[in-house]
Amino acid sequence: MKKYFITGLLIWIPLVITAWVLTSIVGAMDQSLRLLPAALHPVNWLGFDIPGAGTLLTLLILFFTGLITANIVGQKLVKFWEGILARIPVVKSIYYSVKQVSDTLFSGSGEAFRKVLLVRFPHPEAWAIAFQTGTPARQVDELLEEEYVSVFIPTAPSPVNGFFFFVRKRETIELDISVDDAIKYVVSMGVVPPQQRYPNLVGRAQNE
Repeated sequence: MKKYFITGLLIWIPLVITAWVLTSIVGAMDQSLRLLPAALHPVNWLGFDIPGAGTLLTLLILFFTGLITANIVGQKLVKFWEGILARIPVVKSIYYSVKQVSDTLFSGSGEAFRKVLLVRFPHPEAWAIAFQTGTPARQVDELLEEEYVSVFIPTAPSPVNGFFFFVRKRETIELDISVDDAIKYVVSMGVVPPQQRYPNLVGRAQNE
């Protein structure tokens, strides 16, 4: 009986969590309907609500925004809008900080979150999964005697929280696994191993 109960849990838990995540995402994206006048909401002119209507609207807004800003006129409009935001003290700091992070993460260039590393954390006898986010800023690099890299060490089971450190590059091990597999590994707290093993280790810690 216990065997069947556990088998049922293994079937339903992934389905329920997947449905919950998708419902949360769709629910958040459906909030874009608030941009429309109340008379245009599906519930008002159809008599019933349409789940996902806001999601479709959000995708259309994203598509047309990218389409418009892809040309010279759209780029000038973006610069004009950013010029207005640059004159607002608090908004300026928040907007440009978020923009810099998003540009780094979603651009095809750069090293941010492109490499999965093993670093010694939280003590010299332990290893933790980390993502390389870049190299130290010039002000920091000038104070360091060796070559360092900046890393983000996610916590389990919530990889959006974690720690930011500068670590010696020679004391890191680069793993031959994708960022997606590494995130799954962290979220599952080691239960779901990466698809690839670790055959290609770029650098081993010298003090191992």
